[in-house]
Amino acid sequence: MNTHLERLAQVAEIFARHGLGYLSSATTSEKWHPGRSPGSKTAISTPQRLRLALEELGPVFIKLGQMLSTRPDLLSPDYLAELSKLQDSAPPVPADVVRSLIRQELGATPEQFFAAFDDAPLASASIGQAHAATLLDGTAVVIKVRRPGVVAVVNEDLEILQNLATHASHNWAAAANYNLTGIAADFAATLRAELDYLQEGRNAERFAANFAAVPDIHIPRIFWATTTSRVLTMERIRGLKVDDDHALTAAGIDRHELADRAARAAAKMVFDDGFFHADPHPGNLFVEPSGSIGLIDFGMVGEVTMQLREQLAKLLQAFTSNDPSRISNALLALSVSPPTTDRSTLRQDTAVFMRLYEGKKLGQLDIAPLITHMLAILRNHHLQLPREMALLIKMLLMTEGMGARLDPNFSLGVVLKPYATRLALERFKPGNVAQLVARLGLSAADLGATLPERLDRLAGRLDDGVEVHLRAAELEPLVARVEKIGNRLVAGMIAAAFIRGLGDVATADGDRLRTWGKPLAAGGIGAVGALGAYLAWTGRRRGGRQ
Repeated sequence: MNTHLERLAQVAEIFARHGLGYLSSATTSEKWHPGRSPGSKTAISTPQRLRLALEELGPVFIKLGQMLSTRPDLLSPDYLAELSKLQDSAPPVPADVVRSLIRQELGATPEQFFAAFDDAPLASASIGQAHAATLLDGTAVVIKVRRPGVVAVVNEDLEILQNLATHASHNWAAAANYNLTGIAADFAATLRAELDYLQEGRNAERFAANFAAVPDIHIPRIFWATTTSRVLTMERIRGLKVDDDHALTAAGIDRHELADRAARAAAKMVFDDGFFHADPHPGNLFVEPSGSIGLIDFGMVGEVTMQLREQLAKLLQAFTSNDPSRISNALLALSVSPPTTDRSTLRQDTAVFMRLYEGKKLGQLDIAPLITHMLAILRNHHLQLPREMALLIKMLLMTEGMGARLDPNFSLGVVLKPYATRLALERFKPGNVAQLVARLGLSAADLGATLPERLDRLAGRLDDGVEVHLRAAELEPLVARVEKIGNRLVAGMIAAAFIRGLGDVATADGDRLRTWGKPLAAGGIGAVGALGAYLAWTGRRRGGRQ
């Protein structure tokens, strides 16, 4: 029997055995009470059954559960709490296998590259394990070695997950409000990136470059001569665990300063660098004897793209304006799920949310409750965040949790306030306004070029007689598209009317704006003019036929 089919049947059987048969398309002859797990005499909750099933399914599904435990926009608190218990651990790979793998990858035995190599692993997980070693020059390092055969196992399970997501999207009514195939694809991309130690090394070097001028943040050096896609050699970070309360007290560490420094590092990653560590749990942060914070494990990272920066800025401005409609629109713009929510109800829920925080400045807010409340609104309206935004929220929640543990008076809002203010104002910099106008003008020009042909086809079909059937639920996307077209036309008119004024104001970008001005203005006016002329001509044409 095909091993892939065998694994698929095994996945289906395990889900069914834990009372979760609806998660797969298969059934088994063995019946279990839907509220009990195998071997249990008492009923347990669905979140518990899901955790037990994922644990039994192995490393890929455990990591899926860990990822889902960071998605409060998708799952309710009881699922988040249960899935957060999942531990990514595995029996250690034997020392002789590790040494053989190093010899395969580096072309020589560990003794030829390292003055010392510890066969006992520092840690062992599903993807790989870490060993302490010393380079020939005396530098202490940690060597991460990828488990033999893990790539094939991961790829097979990821393929099964993506097939299940596709099947559920078409056959499970509860999945209609979620982009399951997108979630599966994002998870697959993230996990495959963790398999590539070359990528992790490049991530570490990017962080090191970003923090080169920040002396109290230590990013370990990567030693490329002994690094491949399966073996990673990095400088060893030594220090106190950031959650070791007794050791921090004994060392006389200023907890307030430590929490503030860690939060400022997180804010710099997000708002200044646009590249952040997406898994800053206490095990990945060390307080060094010098007082610096050492950061490790760069397999999971997030990136704040220009589009995401603009969306965040709009959301911040909407909060500042205290306008539920603007906040609702900003949330809808962030969502990657189908726009089928009731906008009126969303505005009402947003208005209730705003009243809870009315009159408070960002520095006075506890970020975690605010985010949790907002995510509950997203979840209730089936609005799904993009992967990078979900990673960003996870990172901010973890940062505030760590800060609150170190210092009960810690406020992430105080740290974020200047960065958030700068981000909100960034949209109005002359260069950014010029880019926005350029994009809007080009969109309008493109619209003007394609609309006449589309409208002509539509007019012809209407003349031939078309019977239209629309359900109420189908009108919302249609209205949204019409609104989008209207917004583009208005944008084209604005681009045409104000392009020269912007050029005069933005002196630094004046030459570039004036260079863009002619084609943009022509495109914007052309789009609107072409549409107006065409509509007038179509009206005359149809009037003549009557």
